[in-house]
Amino acid sequence: MKNYFINVWNAFYTALVGLKVTFLHLFIKSVTVKYPLERDKVPANSRMKLEVDWADCIGCKACERACPVQCIHIDTSKALPEDNLAATKNGTARKLLVSNFTIDLSECLYCALCVYPCPEDCINMTPNYEFGKYDRKLLIEQFAPFSDDDRAKRQAFEEELKKKKLAEKAVKTKEKE
Repeated sequence: MKNYFINVWNAFYTALVGLKVTFLHLFIKSVTVKYPLERDKVPANSRMKLEVDWADCIGCKACERACPVQCIHIDTSKALPEDNLAATKNGTARKLLVSNFTIDLSECLYCALCVYPCPEDCINMTPNYEFGKYDRKLLIEQFAPFSDDDRAKRQAFEEELKKKKLAEKAVKTKEKE
């Protein structure tokens, strides 16, 4: 009978010791953050969201090749004769125009592997973690400076250049024979 009361006391005491932490946090210090009014501090080297300065992109596609899930798609086109290609903020001369720069954030791993190979520092990881969307289409960030008509005009220009190069090669091979 004595062991019975000792076992009951031990069970009660063990429950009190376990609940001590709960009662301390319940009445004395709060664990949760009242989110809209208060926000957690984000660690300094955290990777939350990609931010792209596509206006400085030179179209090297280094970030596209480095992405392990291929969520970055870049379309480039040759410059038209009337295009004025300004240098980037780092002073690099542009040879190609970026006609489409798309990042699908629903597929992104937020690994920051695309940030490091970029020679112009166009892609950065920001501490912004408030970009939740209910629709997958809203998570596709598309930076397209050209309209569909302008894009078709540039594609036609590139096709003409290819035809001229093929014609020049044909002439050179005939001259050699």
